[in-house]
Formats: sequence, C-alpha cells, structure tokens
Amino acid sequence: MTDQPELRHGESRSVDTTSSVVVDLREYKQSKDPLPVTFHRRELDAILWIYGRMVGEGEWRDYAIDHLREKAVFSVFKRAGELPLFRIEKNPKQGAKQGAFSVININGMILKRGHDLNQVLKVFDKQLKLVEK
Repeated sequence: MTDQPELRHGESRSVDTTSSVVVDLREYKQSKDPLPVTFHRRELDAILWIYGRMVGEGEWRDYAIDHLREKAVFSVFKRAGELPLFRIEKNPKQGAKQGAFSVININGMILKRGHDLNQVLKVFDKQLKLVEK
C-alpha cells in the first residue's frame, strides 16, 4: 500500500538525486534547541516533602516550577501575588564546581549550596532551642 503507482514488468523507479541533502550530524545537534533542565522524581519528592511540611506549619502557601535551558527552579510563595520567599535551583553547569543545587532567599542571597539536594534542603530544618522555666 503506497501512494505510488505499481511498476510494470521491466520498469524501474528513478531516484531524484537533486533533493538529497547531506547534513553534518554535529551541526544538526548544535542547531537543535537543548532540552530544558528538569527535576528528577526523587528530587521533586524531597522538595515537595519540605513544601508539605512548611504548608502544614502555615509558612508557605503556593509554589511554581520553572524548567529553563540552564536551570530548573522551584519557587515558594507566602501568597501567590508576591515575590518568592525562597528558590530551590538545580543548575547542572555549577555541578562540578560548587554543587548543582542551591537555596536562594528573597534578597538573592544563597543560603546553602551543594551536590546533594537532601543536604541543601536541611537549611529548612528547624533548630531545637533550649527553653528554661
């Protein structure tokens, strides 16, 4: 089942060589848009666990996830119309140097950076304080 008519005995199909184009594979790969950086399932699991805990405490109310070419960003909001309180970023280009994961506050200051997301997210752990009577 093709769109072309059937050939009779002794006929052959000619190939149109004028429309053939040779493409360098390296140029093709470079010209394609790169895929955006995304959070993996385990990374999102760890982030959403912290998010759920903070929502339960009434500190956070909304979030946004952005997958960009250079990095993935999980932004946390107190209210939807405000600037994000914190941004949890995954930047693979920084992975070999200072670590791919970082937590950034509303002022743009990096609170913690590292190679392991679970260690970076410990910045949100509450420190127990000694209470005297």
